Amino acid sequence: MFFRIRRFVLNLGLVTLCLRSGWAADSSGASAAPSVSVAAAANLVYALDALDAEFTKAHPEVNLTSATGASGNLVAQIRNGAPYDVFLSADLDFAERLIRDRGAPASSLHTFAIGRLVLWTTRPGLEVGSIEGVVRDPAVRKIAVANPDTAPYGLAAMQTLEKLHLREIAEPKLVRGENISQTAQFVETGNADAGFVALSLVLSPKLKDRGRWIVVPDELYAPLGQAAVLTLKGAGNPAAQAYLDFLSSASAGKILEQFGYRLPP
Repeated sequence: MFFRIRRFVLNLGLVTLCLRSGWAADSSGASAAPSVSVAAAANLVYALDALDAEFTKAHPEVNLTSATGASGNLVAQIRNGAPYDVFLSADLDFAERLIRDRGAPASSLHTFAIGRLVLWTTRPGLEVGSIEGVVRDPAVRKIAVANPDTAPYGLAAMQTLEKLHLREIAEPKLVRGENISQTAQFVETGNADAGFVALSLVLSPKLKDRGRWIVVPDELYAPLGQAAVLTLKGAGNPAAQAYLDFLSSASAGKILEQFGYRLPP
């Protein structure tokens, strides 16, 4: 399973600030550094590096840990007790499922960005002038999509194929990644001729010069509202609330736009 973890171990000072903010003391009686653990949908994997770095500029006292995976898998982990403070979903549905399961307070839910889907290839000579052209091309034998049951971008890809009446011809060619990052790996490595992936991935520093892609029209799939919510664990954590607030800031918005996300009204 694709599962990427970043850890930022920062200054353990600012004891007075921690105490005023209600952060806990450790068993020895000394003030513990505030910490935040973020579980984020895999489409955010590269943007999250930049977001987390920007957050630590404003909050150098916070120990920040981030992990990425398919939204549905992360919800399952949180249900089973994974100690995340913040959940960033690739759509509203999985965040709302966590709320319905009483794993997150509804009052903390908000949409901080809108994701976009692209059809991408790194195969030399393969043109991506249209989705239909790629799907119907007999030379295209494998098309990567994320698991639609757990990954919203995979569901968006299947909705696109349905809307274009291409599902039947595409189905024998489909190879499914566990999440959208693994799906992009299939295309990057040539294990798939083309694939439906997040625009944020192909615009990342790692992949922006690789291959060719076209944006899938928004009207072909349900909106990919990137939803943020505090978990029950994070609801009592001022540092987690600070991270949630940061996602709606101008500095975070600038980063998100650089990775191809739209900002909500």
